[in-house]
Amino acid sequence: MTRERLRVWAALIGSGLAGVLVALQTRVNGGLSQQLGNGYLTAAVSFGSGLLVIWIVLLLSPRGRRGLGLLRTELRSGRLPLWAIFGGAGGAAFVLGQGLVAPLTGVALFTVGIVAGQVLGGLVFDRLGLGPGGRIDPTLTRIAGTVLAIVAVGIAVGVDPGPYVLLVIFPVVIGVGVAAQSMVNGLVRAAAQSALTSTLVNFVVGATLLWIIAAVSLLLQGWPPAWPSEPYFYIGGVVGTIFIAIAAALVRTAGVLLLSMSNVAGQLIAAVAFEAGAPLSDGLTSGMVAGAAVALLAVAIAAIPVRRRR
Repeated sequence: MTRERLRVWAALIGSGLAGVLVALQTRVNGGLSQQLGNGYLTAAVSFGSGLLVIWIVLLLSPRGRRGLGLLRTELRSGRLPLWAIFGGAGGAAFVLGQGLVAPLTGVALFTVGIVAGQVLGGLVFDRLGLGPGGRIDPTLTRIAGTVLAIVAVGIAVGVDPGPYVLLVIFPVVIGVGVAAQSMVNGLVRAAAQSALTSTLVNFVVGATLLWIIAAVSLLLQGWPPAWPSEPYFYIGGVVGTIFIAIAAALVRTAGVLLLSMSNVAGQLIAAVAFEAGAPLSDGLTSGMVAGAAVALLAVAIAAIPVRRRR
């Protein structure tokens, strides 16, 4: 096996492990939302805690601080487009979905919806050449994997449909935003030469949006009467920093679509495990299991190596 192939597979394995963290974050934030009765505030707390962690780490990292200067230079020169720094909007939408949608659909169905959006977005973004790895043409295997991912959503929705099954539309849309987030975070990392700087920019943008939304929510609903005392309800932000940093570091090696696919595999396996052992909603159904299995098959097919064209 060539060195480049080894690098790609190492990136895919790392991204798969990061996907497990994504499912963990969904379970944690969904549980906190149930406790607080306010998904907007949950998202703001999650992103805010992540921002605090990444600020502390950046202050201790000379390379991260240097990355801020490089990023500023790239933006001023126009070599990095301004829209590239707004990847945090995709992350903000994802965390909002964890607090608002996942408690109703469950972790597994929410994750299957995210899958379809990620692979669709990854296919389009790679084809347009918007990611840091350049243009990656859609092959038959990539197209087949994307179609299977959409079929997986249909299976999960069509078998044993629950009362909130139509809400799966929202994670599909959010999944496209997650793929876009990986794409632009990779561009920022390349410009700043630091995954840490890219992660900070992501959290600053996402936290700002979520704090504004949460403030409006608190004005309308008031402050929650009680907060859970269990520490694990507040680790969502820390988990998010790790996931985003890994994605930004690996997207150039694997490409947007393959990175999304391997991440999805980790998400699906962990999501089924969480829904079986610590469900947010009504637990696993046969449709969720079948949909997750088909989505994993989609990952395997779409992850067949492809040639790049720059």
